[in-house]
Amino acid sequence: MTYVVTEACIRCKYMDCVEVCPVDCFYEGENMLVIHPDECIDCGVCEPECPADAIRPDTEPNLEKWLELNASYAKVWPNITIKGEPPPDAKEWDGKPEKYANFFSPNPGGGS
Repeated sequence: MTYVVTEACIRCKYMDCVEVCPVDCFYEGENMLVIHPDECIDCGVCEPECPADAIRPDTEPNLEKWLELNASYAKVWPNITIKGEPPPDAKEWDGKPEKYANFFSPNPGGGS
């Protein structure tokens, strides 16, 4: 099992999860984070820290797309180990459905 970051993170990118990860398996995109599935140790400490409820165990149904997205972008986005500031409009995007089709950016973030 591993944990995956889902669509709920897009444009919210709170980064509370980054601070608690004991193995630094988060990678930063322009408007979301992903978890490297080969580095995640399945400890689960990140899941309750996410204000947007964007982190789910990959054992939940219908997360195959998100597992693939996390795996592929973790290979090209920079690692992030220090919590940064979320976007100023993060709360406005929190809970909005169907953000992937219109708002996902494949561009890397700044990392740390």
